Amino acid sequence: MGNRLIQKLFLGASVICIMGFYCLTTSTLLATHRVTLAPCAPKVRNNSQRTLKADATCTPKVNLMFMKTHKTASSTLMNVLLRFGEKHQLRFAFPDGRNDFFYPSSFFRTQVKSYQPGLCYNIVCNHMRFNAPEVEKLLPADAFFFTILRDPAQLSESSFHYYKACVPQTWRIPGGNQLEEFLNDPSRYFNPQGINAFYLKNLQFFDFGFENNLEADDVRVQESIEYIEKRFQLVLISDHFEESLILLKDALCWQMDDLLFFKLNARNVTSLSPMSPELRTRAREWNGADWRLYRHFNTTFWALVENYGRSRMEEQVRELRRRNAEMEAICIDGGGAVEAGDITDGHMKPWQPIGKASILGYNLRSDIERQYEELCRKMLTPEIQYLTDLGVNLWVTRLWGWFKDSVVQFGLS
Repeated sequence: MGNRLIQKLFLGASVICIMGFYCLTTSTLLATHRVTLAPCAPKVRNNSQRTLKADATCTPKVNLMFMKTHKTASSTLMNVLLRFGEKHQLRFAFPDGRNDFFYPSSFFRTQVKSYQPGLCYNIVCNHMRFNAPEVEKLLPADAFFFTILRDPAQLSESSFHYYKACVPQTWRIPGGNQLEEFLNDPSRYFNPQGINAFYLKNLQFFDFGFENNLEADDVRVQESIEYIEKRFQLVLISDHFEESLILLKDALCWQMDDLLFFKLNARNVTSLSPMSPELRTRAREWNGADWRLYRHFNTTFWALVENYGRSRMEEQVRELRRRNAEMEAICIDGGGAVEAGDITDGHMKPWQPIGKASILGYNLRSDIERQYEELCRKMLTPEIQYLTDLGVNLWVTRLWGWFKDSVVQFGLS
C-alpha cells in the first residue's frame, strides 16, 4: 500500500513537472510578442485558384481562420481543412513544436512556425486561445472567420473525461461517477486558480480569450457574445454537424467533395458518463456563460438554416450522408471505427487521454482502388500524424505523448 502511494505521488509530481515545462516554453515565447512586426500584406499570391471550381455566382474562399474549440468535433472539421489546403497548395500557419499554439496562453503570431514579419497565410486552424488582433495580422483582409460550438452539457461530459487527469483538483473527487459528484457541488471541488481549471468551467468562453469564471448575467458575457458575432462570419453547431457543413459549403462556395468526412476522435460508448436531464441542467447552470453563448448562436444558426431553406437543407444533408456512406464502403475495413488496440497501422492510431485508451480509430481496407487510396488515407489520418505529414515538428507533443503512454500509463497499470 505504501509503495503504491509513493508511486502515485511520483506520477502526480511528474505530470505537474511536465505541465510546468509546457508553461515555461510558453512564457519564453510570449516574451517576444512586444516586438513591432510589419502588418500582413492585403493579398496572398497562390496558384490554387486555377484548381478551384467557381460556380456562376461566387468564387471559392481560400483565406480562412477556423477557431478550433475543444471537444466540439473540431478535429473532424480540421481534417476537412487540412485536405482542402493541401490539395490546393495553400499556406498554413502552423504551430512550432506542438499541435496547438501554446494553449492555454493567448495567441501571438510569433508562435507560428517559421514566422516572418509581413508574411501572409491562407489558413489558420490549430487550437489556440483566441487573440483577434494577432490572428488578423497573419491573414489577408478578406479572410473568412468561422468557429464551432457545442451544447455545454455534452461538452462538459466530454472534456471532463478527456482532461481530468491533467486537472489535479479532480483527482480527489470520490465515487464511480466523478462528473456527477462534481456537478452536484462544484464549489466543494473547484478552485479557479488551480492548474488547468479552465477545463472545468466555461471552456468555450475561455477558448475565445474571455474570462471563464464570469456568471451568466455578467454584462461582460453579453459584450463578449456581441464581439464574437461581429468578428466571426459563421458560427457552426456541432450538435448539428452535417447541417453546419452545408452552411459552410454555401458560405465558402465549395463543392460537396470538399466537405466529405469521417468522424475523428470519437469515444468508445463504454467511456461515456450517463447524464440525466437534471445533470444536464446542472452542467448548463455551472457553465452559464457557455450556455448563454451557445443559445445565442444556436438561434442564429437555425435562422441561417431557415434562410437557406429547410427542404433544400434536408436534400443537401441526404446527399452528404450518401457520399460519406460511399466513402465508408470504399475506405474503411469493417465499415466502422474500432478500439485503438485493434488498429493495425500505427500511423492511424489516434492520441489517447491519460488513463484509458477510449478514442476510436479506423483500419484502412487493403483493397482500395488506386484512385481512392490517397483520399481514404488522408480522411482517416489523425490530427497529430497529419500535421507531421505536412512537415510540422511536434517534438513537445511527442515528448508528452511518450511520457503519457510509457511512464504514466505504466504507473496506472
